[in-house]
Amino acid sequence: MNRRVVITGIGAWTCLGTDMETIKNSLYNGKSGIGIDEERVSYGFRSPLTGIVEKPKLKGLLDRRQRANMSEAAEYAFMATRQAFEQANIDNEYLQNNEVGCIFGNDSTAQAIVEGAQIMAEKHDSELVGSGAIFQSMNSTVNMNLCSVFPLRGINFTVSAACASGSHSIGLGYMFIKQGLQDIVLCGGAQEVNKYSMFSFDALRTFSMRVDDPTKASRPFDRDRDGLIPSGGAAALILEEYEHAVARGANIIAEVCGYGFSSNGQGISQPSDIGSALAMQRALHDAGLTPDDIDYINAHATSTPQGDMYEAKAIAQLFEGKKAFVSSTKGMTGHECWMAGASEIIYSLIMMHNNFVAPNINFENPDEYSAKLNIATKTIDMELNTILSNSFGFGGTNSALVIKKI
Repeated sequence: MNRRVVITGIGAWTCLGTDMETIKNSLYNGKSGIGIDEERVSYGFRSPLTGIVEKPKLKGLLDRRQRANMSEAAEYAFMATRQAFEQANIDNEYLQNNEVGCIFGNDSTAQAIVEGAQIMAEKHDSELVGSGAIFQSMNSTVNMNLCSVFPLRGINFTVSAACASGSHSIGLGYMFIKQGLQDIVLCGGAQEVNKYSMFSFDALRTFSMRVDDPTKASRPFDRDRDGLIPSGGAAALILEEYEHAVARGANIIAEVCGYGFSSNGQGISQPSDIGSALAMQRALHDAGLTPDDIDYINAHATSTPQGDMYEAKAIAQLFEGKKAFVSSTKGMTGHECWMAGASEIIYSLIMMHNNFVAPNINFENPDEYSAKLNIATKTIDMELNTILSNSFGFGGTNSALVIKKI
């Protein structure tokens, strides 16, 4: 089977905003959501920079037992999913009577584990850890909470693929629908932003040290970039078979028409231009498109010296001299890690439906690799019909998605 797959609902809870209008304005105006977390200073971080994400208010939306089971990432995912289902015109009655799947990206959940270990070390009593800790600490915390709260009765598993998790979740949802195994799948990604989730990254010296001006710290593709900024939240998308969506009168936002993937097969943290290019080529081939057809590339570029260099080489290999504009929204958001591949599809959809390319902020000086790219240094008002979005992660996992207007 080769069925068409469309997007009928989106939702996001991010440092750029927690509703589509606010996020749109942030993207259009190049407004950064990055700030300083004072807790990280006292905790011993080298860099206290992070995306500042609003804490959801769940009381009145969920009962006490449901709230106790939710990790921070699951809380963000719940808020984003509420928005996506509302836009897709899917309510609880529909969910009770129809099969809807759930594939979410999440590659670690630290807070419940660290806090539970602290309680055990101090009190030596496991009952004080709390009955919800197990459901908060598992990698599948997002899926298990979403599928029980909404309720969802279709495919149900978590994609654990580093910083490509959110992108791969969409790619897999697309494949399940395309092959006739599901009609609707909730896909997305979620990332906690508490200090416990990020000290191991800080230990690797991967974070920017530009603490004097947080909004200037994330500098994708810029010659003087010095590291990424961690961030998080959640992004949710409703993927649906085209004829199914038409039959129920759903609002079709765009079509997912290509998914490509690869593995670098190199060092555990070593990026690869060859692997990155292969994922993009496969996505284009799956969509039946060529580089000439792409209007805009939402780059993975996290503002690390090596990662941006290898991606720039890969993009130039396919797109040098082509019309496609390139920008990394991580200049504004920082690196949203496990959710980034999903949130950046939503950012791309917002651009597509409002006819603009968001700027690659803080790009002041190209290096020899980014100089070959058509980087959008400011907001560009233009029609976008076809977009490619890249996501790459530790362990050499690569994902690329193509979306287009209907």
